[in-house]
Amino acid sequence: MTYETVTYSLENGVATIGLNRPDKLNPFNRQMVKDTTNALKAANRDPEARCVLLTGNGRGFSSGQDLMEAAQGFASGKSKAGDSLRKSYHPLIDQIFNSSQPIVCAINGIAAGIGMSISLTTDIRIASDQAAFTLGFSKIGLVPDGGANWILPRMIGYSRAYQIALTSEKISAAQALEWGIVNQVVPHDQLMEVAQATATKIASGPTLAFALTKKAMLRGLSQTLEENLDYEAHLQNVAGASEDSREGVMAFIEKRPAAYKGK
Repeated sequence: MTYETVTYSLENGVATIGLNRPDKLNPFNRQMVKDTTNALKAANRDPEARCVLLTGNGRGFSSGQDLMEAAQGFASGKSKAGDSLRKSYHPLIDQIFNSSQPIVCAINGIAAGIGMSISLTTDIRIASDQAAFTLGFSKIGLVPDGGANWILPRMIGYSRAYQIALTSEKISAAQALEWGIVNQVVPHDQLMEVAQATATKIASGPTLAFALTKKAMLRGLSQTLEENLDYEAHLQNVAGASEDSREGVMAFIEKRPAAYKGK
């Protein structure tokens, strides 16, 4: 499976997607948004893919939107920023949030603008000690987008999130870890080894239950306690009837490692 602007590989249950415009630090143009979305869809359709690892090839994760492409569209009068979001980025964000597999993000360098936003929408973020984050939208008179206004205040609180949006300050990997923007920071030369090991471990687990847990937690962000209790009971019925649940119980009784299939 090949794409124009991303790389895709599958090994040990892990579908690895690499943003692949490294000469420009992987800025998102229309083609890369499309390719990333389609690669995620392909992983979701593949029964052998049980976890996704998203990263950037080269020196950075993503420098954000390809401003040269965007400027050409706006100058011609054929493109509006909000319309572009609805047509391209919103389907990508929806695909990440609705992914049936956990998505691990290996952030190997700068994650700026929409690049930062997309990294935030993934499930587990592992950063190189050389990584850095910046929203950057205020530098060009724009509002943060790509889901950043929804997820970042929930991660670090409104005041910090708004400050980052106003100042476009660069957040180091260490600061991102302290604030809860990333789950882990590792030495740069160990990043892919650690990220691959994390993704492989997840892929060997009860991935159906992982997908249902993601649904329960995301739905819980907009539900009352009573509503979420009811929803988790529904999901537990689904999980409890799965092959993985039966396998997990039997493995516990028989004192052996469980062999999960994600079913």
